[in-house]
Amino acid sequence: MGKEPEDTIASRISRELADRIVRGELAPGARLRQDHIAEEFQTSHVPVREAFRRLEAQGLAISEPRRGVRVASFDLAEVREVAEMRAALEVLALRHAARHLTPAILEAAEEATREGDAAADVRAWEEANRRFHRLILTPCGMNRLLASIDDLHAASARFLFSAWQSGWEKRTDHDHRAILLALRQGRTEEACGILEKHVQWIGRAPQSVKSGAAREAFAIVG
Repeated sequence: MGKEPEDTIASRISRELADRIVRGELAPGARLRQDHIAEEFQTSHVPVREAFRRLEAQGLAISEPRRGVRVASFDLAEVREVAEMRAALEVLALRHAARHLTPAILEAAEEATREGDAAADVRAWEEANRRFHRLILTPCGMNRLLASIDDLHAASARFLFSAWQSGWEKRTDHDHRAILLALRQGRTEEACGILEKHVQWIGRAPQSVKSGAAREAFAIVG
């Protein structure tokens, strides 16, 4: 068997590290140690450095002089930016997808909503929520647009996991059902209007810090 190309190794490393950052396993400010990661993935430093560059391009890592590469932090302004970008791009995708949505797709989206309502933790809710959005948007057939939306959903997930690491409460997503009703009745612009407001809703949750104090964390909850 031939040796795995360095570009493929870099892709694998960047995907795995990105998943850890999104899930909150690597906290904002955590140092990404080149030696440790090269050892973990049994590779040289070259693909690790390339993986770091890819994480920087995604906004998940930052390179600092004399401090190395660290997990990027984020603030409320970035959460708002991602919410506004999602609103613009998802509405565009839905307008193109609407005429291709079949009863089977809409029923699958309804099932994803039911699973989200029943989710016992934030990860289960996020998976169901992302599946709902993918189901109604994918039929647009615009692959570049969908890839951009996927990147924004990854950012949304990171904000969400950071804010609601514990204390998640079950909720009923009335917006999802309203979107589906409008789509079933052929009212595309109404569905787009609901979706636009839905993905711009930013929730807040108290979060304990090491000092014992509490701060508010914000996340896109849509």
